Amino acid sequence: MGRRSRKPPPSQEAPKQRLTGEQRDEIARAKLEPIEPGERPVPVIVASAVAVVLAVANLGCFLAGVEVQGQRPNAFGVLLFGALMLTAAWGMWNLRYWALLGFQALLAVTLVIAGLSVMVAGNLLAVVLCLAVLGLGGWLFWKLVRVLGRVKVPRPGDRAEPQ
Repeated sequence: MGRRSRKPPPSQEAPKQRLTGEQRDEIARAKLEPIEPGERPVPVIVASAVAVVLAVANLGCFLAGVEVQGQRPNAFGVLLFGALMLTAAWGMWNLRYWALLGFQALLAVTLVIAGLSVMVAGNLLAVVLCLAVLGLGGWLFWKLVRVLGRVKVPRPGDRAEPQ
């Protein structure tokens, strides 16, 4: 028999105990560094810029008279979306947890729609656009997860919030 086919001798060490999900979460939380005052992680800058660009582009297209499926969009909907994106951009820039979480929820819905749209894309441009949204949006979503964790990490010396 060859050397590789033989079973290794039993080890004298006790087998390493597997960590539970809670233990792994605790280790991951311990590694998180709180965001310092004035610090803005790159994903927050990118997400804020995306929100501002979407708000301005949406309003600009409305003012330019662009039609969607042969009809002009409702002014209330355009203004509401613009206000929502600008509020999200402000909140993310100021590292507000609610803004980051809300933008991430909108990003998740966008990713699901883009993923489903790939299946019904009628031409190569539509497929490329859907894949670009999935790739870039997926990257941003993943990077914002860690930022959300860092926003919630208490700084040493901060008072604990009542639960």
